[in-house]
Amino acid sequence: MAVASAAVLLVVAAVLIGRHIEETDHTLFADWPPLWARWEPHVGPGTPAAVAVALGVVAYGPVLAARLPWRGLLGASWAGAMAWIWSLALIDGWHRGIAVRLTTRYEYLQVIDRFHDIPATLRDFTRHIPLGSPDHWPPHVAGHPPAASLTFVLLDRIGLGGGGWAGTWCITVGATACVAVLVTVRRLADEETARRAAPFLVLAPAAVWMGTSADAYFAAVAAWALAALAVAVTGPKGPRTGAAAFTSGLLFGLTCYLSYGLTLMTVIGAGVLFLGWSRVRVIPRPVTLAVLLVAGAAVVPTAFTLAGFDWWEAYHVLVTRYYDGAGGIRPYGYWVWANLACTVLITGLATAAGLRRAAVALVRGRHGLLPRRATEAGAASPEAGARTRLAVLVLCGLLALLIADLSGMSKAETERIWLPFAMWLLPAGALLGRPRAWLGAQAVLALLLNHLLLTGW
Repeated sequence: MAVASAAVLLVVAAVLIGRHIEETDHTLFADWPPLWARWEPHVGPGTPAAVAVALGVVAYGPVLAARLPWRGLLGASWAGAMAWIWSLALIDGWHRGIAVRLTTRYEYLQVIDRFHDIPATLRDFTRHIPLGSPDHWPPHVAGHPPAASLTFVLLDRIGLGGGGWAGTWCITVGATACVAVLVTVRRLADEETARRAAPFLVLAPAAVWMGTSADAYFAAVAAWALAALAVAVTGPKGPRTGAAAFTSGLLFGLTCYLSYGLTLMTVIGAGVLFLGWSRVRVIPRPVTLAVLLVAGAAVVPTAFTLAGFDWWEAYHVLVTRYYDGAGGIRPYGYWVWANLACTVLITGLATAAGLRRAAVALVRGRHGLLPRRATEAGAASPEAGARTRLAVLVLCGLLALLIADLSGMSKAETERIWLPFAMWLLPAGALLGRPRAWLGAQAVLALLLNHLLLTGW
């Protein structure tokens, strides 16, 4: 409870200090810091459904997670996450909550018509990133590699154009991120730990933004890249393991062309490799798997490079645009810690408390991860070993997030930008006792956020 209380104080400080800075200096560019939102208490058509989903998961989630067959649990988790995200989004109504979110002047659907000649647009993409360039890209288009915009261009080409279909895509795909995390936790820790984590992944406060942002889609792609990597390094010899390695590389490559900042998912990937090695002790066909992983990772970068888009050049131009705009005005001294308050709001008090337990579990069980202490590790309980491995995974997620924070390239709006990292903090809830009480706290936080604030993105 002490850590949860400290997390509450951090959020309160970020709100009070942020409002003072914005009212006096007007340098935060956020109406309700530390979130991109405005105060607007309201209810909507999604309110009854959101309350019903919350009550159902709190009351029955832990029991169902423990009893359902594994595949049934994965399907139920996806369905539960979908229901939670949709109901929260519909609190703002279909039009305001979903249909127009990706059509505003900041967003990807503003540029669909400019991709009528995709190869030519890719060759010219970097030239339109600077603010002073003619017909410069909207903020989110300029701020991401072109695979993000191309996703919505291709949806439009197959007849799924407009904000409604774009929002549906992001919610449907984004909700699968919880399934990918469960697959990874089961492979690297154990099934019981994954089952305990499931309700916390379903009932995440992050769902408030997963229904309103393309970053939910990015989070899912990144999560499946890590899940495939976990399957590759823990699976038996065979074609499935090789296919998992190639798929992991392919999705990692796509992830880097959806968002520049998601190159930091390699930090979590390193944790997955370490945990896979510590779990099975001998990774089958390591050279073959490495070759397949690299081959898969080269596919998307090669395709975009041949099409004329230079990732590194575009990134350096983007950094210049970032500091020419609000990023150069927003004070680093506030956002470097207020971003962490945003993280509390998207992951909840249960995650804050769970991270403390993860740190304790890592300190107590760290020697069991090393081969030279295999005898001692074998003497420890299987549950303790699983808790330690889960601790490594979630703390790698925290490390990636902290690096992003210190970089200064994520001043504000991290409630959506950091969704891919937040998904890997949520399993820390599996380390807590009294799951229903903590799940209730998660649900109340999400419901309050969505009913008291009109969130952006």
